[in-house]
Amino acid sequence: MNASTQVQDKSEKISELESDLDPDYVPSDDEPFMSEKQLRFFELQLLKWRKEILDESRGTLNQLQDGPIREPDLNDRASSETDWGIELRTRDRQRKLIAKIDAALRRIKEGEYGYCQVTGEPISLARLRARPIATMTLEAQERHERQERISRDD
Repeated sequence: MNASTQVQDKSEKISELESDLDPDYVPSDDEPFMSEKQLRFFELQLLKWRKEILDESRGTLNQLQDGPIREPDLNDRASSETDWGIELRTRDRQRKLIAKIDAALRRIKEGEYGYCQVTGEPISLARLRARPIATMTLEAQERHERQERISRDD
C-alpha cells in the first residue's frame, strides 16, 4: 500500500468515525470504561491529530523545495537558517509524535488502549483527553520520571 492510499484510508476512517459519533460527545466516567463509543472518540482524536501533523509537515516540505535561502545580507541569511533549523527540529519531534500516535492506534485495535502499561490500571479519561497517547497513569508516570531523575543524578 503506497503513502497516498494510506492517507486516503485514514481520511475515510476520519469521515466514518465523525459520522458515527455525536460531535458534542465527550467520554465520561458514567459509562463503561473504554466502551466502543469511547474508543471511537479517541481513535478519531488520534487520527485528526496525525492528519494535522502530516499536513503541516507537507507545508514545510513544500517550502524547503521552493529553493535555497537567498538572503543577500549575511545576518538575514543566518536568521533564516536558524529559523529553518528550528522548523526542522520541530518536524523531527512531530515525526516521533506520529510514531506514538500510531502506537496508540495499534493499542486501540488490540484492546489495550486506556490501560497503564506498567500497572494495568485504567488511565483516567481526563488524562487521555489531555494526552491521548498516554501509556501510563499519572501516578506511574510520576514514579517513572522520579526514577529517571534519580538515575540521571547518579
